[in-house]
Amino acid sequence: MKKMSVFGLEGLPLIKPGDDLADLIVSLTKSNDIEIKDGDIIVIAQKVVSKAENRVVQLDEVNPSEKAWRIAAETGKNPKLAELILRESKRFLKTSQQTIIVEDQRGIVNINAGIDKSNVKGIRCYALLPKNPDESARHLRSRIMALTGRRVGIIISDTYSRAFRRGQVNFAIGLAGIAPFFDYRGSEDLFGYVMQVKFTAIADELACAAELVMGQGKEGVPVAIIKGSHGMSFSEEHTFKDLVIGEKDDLFRDVWRSHHDSKHINHKTKDKPKGANH
Repeated sequence: MKKMSVFGLEGLPLIKPGDDLADLIVSLTKSNDIEIKDGDIIVIAQKVVSKAENRVVQLDEVNPSEKAWRIAAETGKNPKLAELILRESKRFLKTSQQTIIVEDQRGIVNINAGIDKSNVKGIRCYALLPKNPDESARHLRSRIMALTGRRVGIIISDTYSRAFRRGQVNFAIGLAGIAPFFDYRGSEDLFGYVMQVKFTAIADELACAAELVMGQGKEGVPVAIIKGSHGMSFSEEHTFKDLVIGEKDDLFRDVWRSHHDSKHINHKTKDKPKGANH
C-alpha cells in the first residue's frame, strides 16, 4: 500500500525580521511530537520567509513615480502599491481594473508581483516575495540539516491563480535539495504505450498537498512536513527556475510583448492629479 503523510506544524510564533526560522521550525517539531527524518520534505509558506528576511514594506514610506500614477489611474490601485509592483517587476504583461499581471524579478508570472497584504500585521503593511527564494530555501535546508543531522528537501510555497482556471493553488517558488519533476517519458503505461510527454511537476504537487493542512487564512500553520512522498528524488542541482517556461518555449510571449508595448512603452504621459500626496 502506498501512503504519504502531511503534518501541519502548529504553534509557530509571529515571525519578526532576523528570526532564525530554521531553529523555530526544528523546535516546533518537538512540541508537535514530530521527528524530522531523512527524506522528509518541509514546505514553508513564503510569507514567514519574507517576514524573517525583512521583506515587509510600510506603504506610507513609498513615493510613487509618474509611471506608478499612470498605472494607478488605469487599474484603480493605490499609486504607492503600483510603485511597489513596478519595483518588483521585470515587465508588465496585462492590466485591467484591479488586476496587474507581471513577470516579476524572479521570473514568476503572477498578480501584483506577489505583493500581498494577508497575514501581515499593520493596516498599510505589505509583504514582498523573498529576493531569491531558491537561496532562501538553500539556507533553510542547510540550517535544518545542521540542527537535525537529517537529509531533507525544502519547498518555499506561495498561492497563485492559474491560467484558464478559477481559484488558486499552492505553487513552489523556491526549492532546495529535491528534483522538481518526476519524469515518465520513455516508460510504459498499463498497456505498453511508451509515454512521450508525461513530466510531472512534483514540487508543485507537494506544495498543493501541504496547503491542505496549512490553509491560507487565520489557521496559523505556515509550515508542513511531508513524509513518504512518492516520485521525489534528492538533487543538489535543481532550482525553482527549472519549473519556469523559457522565452523560446512560451507560446504566449508575443501576446505579452505586444500588450506591454502598446499599453506602457507608448503610453502617453498623464499629469499627476493635483494635490496628490506622495
